[in-house]
Amino acid sequence: MTVVDCTPFAGDLLALFERLPRVPRADLYAFLDSAEAASLDLPAALAGELDSFNSRGNQDGYLLLRGLPVEATEVLPTTPTSTPAPEDRPLMVMEAVLGVIGRRLGLHTGYQELRSGTVYHDVYPSPNAHYLSSETSETLLEFHTEMAYHHLQPNYVMLACSRADHDRTAATLVASVRKALPLLSSETLARLYDRKMPCCVDVAFRGGVPDPGAIARVKPLYGERDDPFLGYDRELLAPTEPGDVKAVDALSKALDEVTEAVHLTPGDLLIVDNFRTTHARTPFTPRWDGRDRWLHRVYIRTERNGQLSGGERAGDVVSFTPRG
Repeated sequence: MTVVDCTPFAGDLLALFERLPRVPRADLYAFLDSAEAASLDLPAALAGELDSFNSRGNQDGYLLLRGLPVEATEVLPTTPTSTPAPEDRPLMVMEAVLGVIGRRLGLHTGYQELRSGTVYHDVYPSPNAHYLSSETSETLLEFHTEMAYHHLQPNYVMLACSRADHDRTAATLVASVRKALPLLSSETLARLYDRKMPCCVDVAFRGGVPDPGAIARVKPLYGERDDPFLGYDRELLAPTEPGDVKAVDALSKALDEVTEAVHLTPGDLLIVDNFRTTHARTPFTPRWDGRDRWLHRVYIRTERNGQLSGGERAGDVVSFTPRG
């Protein structure tokens, strides 16, 4: 587990956060511009960890920042029950964390069809949530590379924790392709590499059609042969040829073998390398008492893999184009 202890930086970080606008959604572009300026003044040791991860990644496929400042339990608002957040909601500490650290890595991006096109997402349990939704709680949210089917798939998924689940049982599971690769045979690797396979899409991207089928084509492995990127979704990737089914099954088993569990607690920030991992979340039991698990999520694009064409800004919202 790759963990950075941020406790020594708490005072410096809070001082940086004071430079940010107090109501981020009032003018998100201005807020993220301020966050970029603040990101240049991050403590050197923390900035170095972020820059190294952004440049080369790591074997685990994620970076966990622990001990970040966060609101005390007694002043933290109740866990949301609806989305999106009110535009006049004052800046929360974890939102400041996502702003400043996210701008060190790249550009915050909203997806038009997802969460009303908002950039900042509250992630919380919701009754009767779809089993593919992050708002589900009492069932396993299966392994997925976030938006592997999207032409503008984000480079990073960032999850910041303001409130853990009551029983501290919820775990974010992460499996790294760099760890899984040695477990695959040369025949399986050859079958998976650069091979487009049918893939369905999440409900938000179906255009109101209950089940449009496999409207995208995703390569399970692509990029450099010796250090490939991963495109994987246990629920949505839908190979049809027997050889493809067998190869994806072998990949699934290898990813299961290298899975790591991260239990997020208040003051944690998990940065998932979305090109080299698949992630999931274990079940937990909400109490519906206003104190259920509350994460904050943003997606970050960088210049990798044609995510940016020039002229984009942090805070832009993009529309859906399936990989094909």
